[in-house]
Amino acid sequence: MKNYKTLLAVLAAGAALTSAQAQAVRELTVDASKPQKGIAVQPTMYGIFFEDINYGADGGLYAEMVKNRSFEFPQKFMGWDTFGKVELRTDNPAFDRNPTYVRLSWPGHRERRTGLQNEGFFGMAVKKGAAYDFSTWARVPADGGQGEKKIRVELVNTHNDVIASQEVAINGSQWAKVTATLTPSQDMQGGKLRLFYLSDGAVDLDHISLFPADTWKGRPGGMRKDLVQALSDLKPGVFRFPGGCIVEGIDLASRYQWKNSVGPVENRPLNENRWNYTFAHRNSPDYYQTYGLGFFEYFQLAEDIGAEPLPILNCGLACQYQTNNETGWVPLDELQPYIDDALDLIEFANGDASTEWGKVRADMGHPEPFGLKFVGIGNEQWGKVYPERLELFVKAIREAYPDIQIVGSSGPQASGEDFDYLWPEMKRLKVDLVDEHYYRPADWFLNNARRYDDYDRKGPKVFAGEYACHAQTPNSFESALCEAAFMTGLERNADVVPMATYAPLFAHVDGWQWRPDLIWFDNLRSVRSINYYVQQLYSYNKGTNVLKLTENKQTLAGEGGLYASAVYDAAEEAFIVKIANVSDQAQPLKITFKGQKQFSKGTVTLLHADDQQIVNTLDAPGNVLPQTGVAYAEGNVYETTLGAKTFAVYKFVK
Repeated sequence: MKNYKTLLAVLAAGAALTSAQAQAVRELTVDASKPQKGIAVQPTMYGIFFEDINYGADGGLYAEMVKNRSFEFPQKFMGWDTFGKVELRTDNPAFDRNPTYVRLSWPGHRERRTGLQNEGFFGMAVKKGAAYDFSTWARVPADGGQGEKKIRVELVNTHNDVIASQEVAINGSQWAKVTATLTPSQDMQGGKLRLFYLSDGAVDLDHISLFPADTWKGRPGGMRKDLVQALSDLKPGVFRFPGGCIVEGIDLASRYQWKNSVGPVENRPLNENRWNYTFAHRNSPDYYQTYGLGFFEYFQLAEDIGAEPLPILNCGLACQYQTNNETGWVPLDELQPYIDDALDLIEFANGDASTEWGKVRADMGHPEPFGLKFVGIGNEQWGKVYPERLELFVKAIREAYPDIQIVGSSGPQASGEDFDYLWPEMKRLKVDLVDEHYYRPADWFLNNARRYDDYDRKGPKVFAGEYACHAQTPNSFESALCEAAFMTGLERNADVVPMATYAPLFAHVDGWQWRPDLIWFDNLRSVRSINYYVQQLYSYNKGTNVLKLTENKQTLAGEGGLYASAVYDAAEEAFIVKIANVSDQAQPLKITFKGQKQFSKGTVTLLHADDQQIVNTLDAPGNVLPQTGVAYAEGNVYETTLGAKTFAVYKFVK
C-alpha cells in the first residue's frame, strides 16, 4: 500500500469537504474501557475459498502448461495436434489409472515428420530468459528398434518461429522419466509446445508436461507463483477447498474424490469438471481435472499461507440442481464408503506415519501431521435427504474424532423454505458451524448489515462460506464498497460468525464462466480486484476483540449512509475503526474512544473511487488501491471528514 505523509493527500474527494461543512458532525463512541473483554475475534475470521471454476486449478493456480498431458480426456487428442505416424495405446501402460499413451513412429521417409503439438490453456505464454521444465515418461517398445532414440522439444510462437528447442534422448524398454529445460529467446503469448520424433523405429510417451521452473517455493511441478503470492498477501485465517459444487459433481461419478487426488501425480485419474457444460454462455468442453492440484497440495498450501485447512467432502448427494432425484442419491444403507472417506481424510491429515493414510501423507513428503481442525460435509444440499445423511457422518466423526469441528450447510440460499428447514436440523445435529451462501445485489448487502445481530448465540456458529456482491459491473468499486459495509456486521457479530470467505477466488480472463471473482489472471499476469483489497484490509485489521461502537447509543449499520465496526488488537495495543460511507455526501466525524486518555499518532487507510463502476484490470491493476496516511487524535478524540463513497480504516495505538 502507498504511504502518504498527510491525511489530506489521501482524502478521497477533496471537493466534498466544502459541502460537508454544512452537515452536522456524526459523533461516534467506541467503548475502549476494557478492550480485551470484548467478543473474541477468531484467527479464522477472514479467509479464502477455492474452487476449480473459471480455470482456477488446471490452467490457473496449478502451473502445468500442457492440456491433456496424459491423453485421458474422453476425446484422447483434445488439446493436441498430431502429424506423421502417431497412435494411441493402452497395452502395458506406465500408470494403471492413466493407461493411455502415444506411440511415435518413423513416418517412412526422411522428409516426413512425426510429432505432436499442444495448445496449452488458451495458448502458452512464456517469458524471455526464464526456465521451463519439460518432462515426459518414455520407453522404446519391444518392436521400436535398437539403440538410442531422440525427440526434439520446441516452443513455437504464433508466427511459427521456434523460440526454444532441446533434444531429449530415450533409452531402454522400461518406462522412465526424461527431462529437459527450455529457455525462450523472447516473450511469447499464445504459443504452443511441439515435439518431433527424430529417429527410426518408435518410442512411447506419456504424461507430457511443461512447468515454469519458478513456481511457488520453487517446488517442481508446483503452483503458479504470482497467484499463490496474492493468496499469501491476504493473510487468510482459513482456506476452504476443493470447492462447492465441484465436491458434489454433476452426478455421483463426477464428484470430487479426494483419494484420487493423492499419491504420485502421474497416476491420479482424470475427472470431469462439473463446470464444463454448466454455463450455456461459456461452455468449456475441454475442462477437466487432472488432480495435479490435489488434497496434499491443498493442505500444503494452507500451511504455506498460515491458514486453517477446511476440506469439504461429498455427503452422498450429487448436485441437486442437476440430479434432484434418487439417481443422484446414495441410499442410506450404502453410505459407509463415503463416511469412511471422511474418517480416512482426517487420518491422512492428522495421523502419524504408522497409520494407513498418515503413511500416504508421509510418503508424499510431509511426515508431520497437518493439524486439521475442521471438516465440511456437503455443500449446497437441501431437503430431508441432506440432514438424514449428514447425521450418519456426524455420529461417526464424533465417535472417532471428537475434537474435529463439523461444518454443515443451510442450503444454496440465504433465506426461504429450504434455509428455514435446514437451520433447525443443523441445531438438532449439533454441528459446529453452518455454511451460509449469498450472491446478492448491492442493496441486499447494504440491507443485511444487521443480519446476525439477533442470531441465536447458543446454537451453531455461522461460516459465511460463499459471498460476493453482484453489482451492476462485476468487481466494480460499488460492489467492493457494499461488501465492506456488510462486513462491518460480520465483525460486529464475531461471536456468531467466526469465519467468512469471499467466492469465487480465481478467474482466467479467457476462460471465466462466473463473475465476479477476487483475482483475475491471464497466462502471465494477474490483477487483484478492488474487492480483494477490501478483504485484505479486514484481514490485516481483524484485531483480537470486538469493541462496541455506537452513535446515540445505537450500533451503526446504514443510518445516514454509514456502516461501522471497531476492534482492539491486543498484540499491537491498537484500536481499529472501520467505516464505510455509501452515501453521496462527505460525512464529518468525531470518534471518541471512551476509556482511553491519549493516543500516539495513528493511520488512516482509504479506499475510494469517483467512478463507482471502475474496476482493476490486467492493464490497469492500480485503478483503485488503498492509500494510507497519518491520522492525528487529540487525546482520545479523532475528528475527520470521511469522503462520499469511501471505505476507511482508522488505527490508533496506545
